[in-house]
Amino acid sequence: MMTPKSLLRNRYCVSNIEDFSKKNSFHRVLWDHSMDPKTKGFIKLKKNKKIKKVILCSGKIYFDLLLAREKLKKNDVILFRIEQLYPFPAKSLVKEIKPFAKNAKFYWCQEEPKNMGAWLLVRDYIQWTLDYIKANNREISYIGRNPDATPATGYAARHLAQQKEIINKVFN
Repeated sequence: MMTPKSLLRNRYCVSNIEDFSKKNSFHRVLWDHSMDPKTKGFIKLKKNKKIKKVILCSGKIYFDLLLAREKLKKNDVILFRIEQLYPFPAKSLVKEIKPFAKNAKFYWCQEEPKNMGAWLLVRDYIQWTLDYIKANNREISYIGRNPDATPATGYAARHLAQQKEIINKVFN
């Protein structure tokens, strides 16, 4: 298993035992979940015409965004995790984002620099998907770190400042 250590300790990065049964299968695109305050588990968000931003992402950044959204009590942003980058799950993505095609703007968010991570791979696939569903806003925009020579800043304080900037861009 390849994962950041922080996800091994994250109480929201869990699976139910039923997820490992024969009834379930691999999901290429995962629907946004919101935390249930009573059980501290996840409940499925309802499709909402008030959604103004659709954030597509992959990996650890999802949990950072989820926690920030809960803290900020923002309910006009929905998050989708793309769990399979290649072959790109265009059919699954169409099914998930089509309800938001009229009102929302679409963004790819990653914590890696713009010239690294999945952005360069997924940008055209997401663009084709938005064209296919005839979204009002057919442009996929990027939220993340600026291009850089290395994937890590080398300084924890700088990394945290950049991470905070990414989260601010998503929710403002």
